[in-house]
Amino acid sequence: MTDAEQFWTPPSDVYNAAVDMVDRNVREGRGGKTAFIDPAAQLTYGQLQERCDRAANALRGLGIAREHRVVLIMTDTVDLPIVFWGAIKAGIVPVPLNTLLTPAQWTHMIEDSRADVVVVSAELLERVGPVVDEIAKRRKLHVIISGAAAGNRAALADLLAAAPSSAEAAKTHADEVAFWLYSSGSTGMPKGTRHFHASPMHTARLFAKGVLDIGPEDVIFSAAKLFFAYGLGNGMSFPMSVGATAVLMPGRPTPDSVMETMRAHNPTIFCGVPTLLASMLASKDIARGAGSSRLRLTTSAGEALPEDVGKRWQEAVGTEVIDGIGSTEMLHIFVSNRPGKVAYGSSGTPVPGYEAKLLDDDGTPVARGGIGELVVKGPSAAEGYWLQRVKTSRTFRGEWTHTGDKYRIGEDNNYYYCGRTDDMFKVSGIWVSPFEVESALITHEAVFEAAVVGKQDTDGLMKPKAFVVLKPGHTAGEKLYEDLKAHVKAHAGAWKYPRWIEAREDLPKTATGKIQRFKLRGE
Repeated sequence: MTDAEQFWTPPSDVYNAAVDMVDRNVREGRGGKTAFIDPAAQLTYGQLQERCDRAANALRGLGIAREHRVVLIMTDTVDLPIVFWGAIKAGIVPVPLNTLLTPAQWTHMIEDSRADVVVVSAELLERVGPVVDEIAKRRKLHVIISGAAAGNRAALADLLAAAPSSAEAAKTHADEVAFWLYSSGSTGMPKGTRHFHASPMHTARLFAKGVLDIGPEDVIFSAAKLFFAYGLGNGMSFPMSVGATAVLMPGRPTPDSVMETMRAHNPTIFCGVPTLLASMLASKDIARGAGSSRLRLTTSAGEALPEDVGKRWQEAVGTEVIDGIGSTEMLHIFVSNRPGKVAYGSSGTPVPGYEAKLLDDDGTPVARGGIGELVVKGPSAAEGYWLQRVKTSRTFRGEWTHTGDKYRIGEDNNYYYCGRTDDMFKVSGIWVSPFEVESALITHEAVFEAAVVGKQDTDGLMKPKAFVVLKPGHTAGEKLYEDLKAHVKAHAGAWKYPRWIEAREDLPKTATGKIQRFKLRGE
């Protein structure tokens, strides 16, 4: 890739992301190439273009004005990219929401975004229906059903069929807000994060092409869902940027369902999260390629990948795990390992096109080996949070975005995750990273997952407390707990061992798989 290709500069006048991601593929001769595959349907780029145009016209026909919002509570099927890119083409702002949230959270986000339309997958209507019905009592709200029609509600298929098949793209600007994503809420309530038209192509050029070397012949399968910033890049903007094919899975990504999909479609790139990779490694069916005979790369993000999980995946599956860190605020990965240069246990180095640095609590750069907050600068940063001025000013400071993640830079120049800024604590005056203790715990044969928080002892001093999920065949008890403490002392450091250990059936997580340590504090 040349510098001109990698460091892409969008046009200075009119730029619409849907025209670039959808129409350009047809214009360049890929109209007959498969764009998306789900268990029930396939779409070529030509079909995608037509249906996106119909979606744009359908939304305009409902009277939805430019810059107004349409909420998507949809499973990963071909309907989601149709509505997402169709809205963007019309200058309307799609807002994909997590499908695993509570009714109260959906209510908050629909009202917070002031959405005029909610598009809901039919299988979610039992839970979402009461939410939209209650909102519709207070104000006008269009509700559209993807999949089977339900009662007197509008069916997406009918709206698309009735709309004209060609739409004029809104004359949007590269720096105009194109879509929102709500943050995953690993440290509190989600916030509406507003992204620009140019941002998807920036991430595709810098990470997908620059790091993964994605091309038109690739087939990408992302177990991470499209409502998640990581999944949206993997499953839509990355393949669409080069005319590749994306495999979508609407159901829950269990080890069995993921490997079944891998066997059915033979992807070349698989995108997962550490929790899923660990679960797949525990399956008796794990094998080379994890089911795909063409798998060349696995990517990981969403939470830091433990060194042990990465090494075991490469040994069992046969591909490197390209782990990195991204965020909703930056849209995708900005620090990453590289194929052929993976340092398991680290997040790698800054992706070309991004700059990163570590700052202490006073905003001063930390010395090499010291721990500081990771701040990053790059072209895919969001405009800010909707209706959150104070939080916006704390996160987006000039050209730099503050991630809230603690890191250190090793002698090998790789960035090593040390936890969230509000997760770190000191023991005997020395910083302890929960992630480091968790990584040591899961190398023990009895531990499947672990979460570590700080807890005050009887003297009011902070010490580590561990919550563990055990593997089948292992029983909680003092003997095991003492063994785990000794294991951490040997693998992480004598002062870092958990003074208290509690076995749980599961750990609190966001729907995107991040452990919510804040829910364990005080227990």
